[in-house]
Amino acid sequence: MRFRVTIRKEGAPDQTSVIEAPSRFAVYDQVQKDGGFVVELKEDEAGFKTPAWLNISFGTGVKRSEIIRMAKNLSAMLAAGLSLSRALSVIERQSGNKHLKTIVMGLSGSIKKGSSFHEALSEYPHVFPSLFVAMVRAGEESGSLEEALTVVALQMERSEELVRKIRGAMIYPTIVITAIVIVGILMLMFVVPTLTKTFAELGVPVPLATQVIVSLSNFMVGNAVFVLVGLVVLVVGGIAFVRSRRGSGVVLSIALRLPVVGELVRETYTARAARTLSSLLSSGVPVLDALSITKDVVHADVFANVVAEAEQRVKKGELLSAPFSEHTKLYPVLMSEMLSVGEETGKVALMLKQIAEFYETDVGEKTKDLSTIIEPVLMLLIGVVVGIFAVAMIQPIYSLSSAF
Repeated sequence: MRFRVTIRKEGAPDQTSVIEAPSRFAVYDQVQKDGGFVVELKEDEAGFKTPAWLNISFGTGVKRSEIIRMAKNLSAMLAAGLSLSRALSVIERQSGNKHLKTIVMGLSGSIKKGSSFHEALSEYPHVFPSLFVAMVRAGEESGSLEEALTVVALQMERSEELVRKIRGAMIYPTIVITAIVIVGILMLMFVVPTLTKTFAELGVPVPLATQVIVSLSNFMVGNAVFVLVGLVVLVVGGIAFVRSRRGSGVVLSIALRLPVVGELVRETYTARAARTLSSLLSSGVPVLDALSITKDVVHADVFANVVAEAEQRVKKGELLSAPFSEHTKLYPVLMSEMLSVGEETGKVALMLKQIAEFYETDVGEKTKDLSTIIEPVLMLLIGVVVGIFAVAMIQPIYSLSSAF
């Protein structure tokens, strides 16, 4: 990160310079070591900025699994009686990730200066999500930081497990569709021109389907560079669109209307919302704060809007289950019914945990069956593509053989 810093030293005028550092605390440390102190500090915004729609993030250099492991290790060391500073020092020494080492050093530095752990974590919003910070804050306030870290580690682990299962189910169809596209392009650029030349030499009448494929082949061969550039732009643009707020909303809207997939999406987001709310409430986070954080964790606007509505209605004194019961096309009926039971018995956090566990298990089972469902659809798609190509290319040959 780049920071624009105004530095003051005794007997010298103030100087403004740009410093590269992993965090604000590292800047303060560097300036103090040089014998000065910071008068003004702000993140440097100079230079070219990529448009938001083209801004494709490549991560922070710290994997989510490393954050989960860090939370578990910290919890274990705190439970064993180590101080937070010493526990962070151990994490720093044992980590093989230089980015995580730098972050942990920054956390240790800020804690030594008197900041609380959650305040230090909030300096790295792209590494530690708001859920993590809120859980740590609740743990610090209640005096049970090690328990809060255990809970947030479990929450993040379950969330990652769900994502892994869904991605795993999508690998097979993605590979098959990619292979179809690549083979189709190779056929159009190398096989079809040879057959076209043969048809022309023999004077074979070419039907409409064949003419379409031949025209497409001629265009691709004659504009190979533009076709390749166009494919790259299409892929990059597609990724950027899907990762944008509007694009992800369009994809989610389509997914919700698909058979099997729609139910899987609904259950996945229900499990995520229920697990997050349960973790926060069980750690002592106030219900309104918990709903606000859950709204951000859910991400998808259409599901987050229901949580936002719940937050507003709870402020007015209404039951938490009420808005969920009115949006059963997004959150299943079980969600509102279990919430209602939890409100009646005073065990909302427990009911939410049971909802999360139920849907996490259900999503896991359905993702196993998803490849079985998708396989015949893909076979049908391959059959249609191969059939169209075969008929278009073989029909002129058949016409030629019929003439003799």
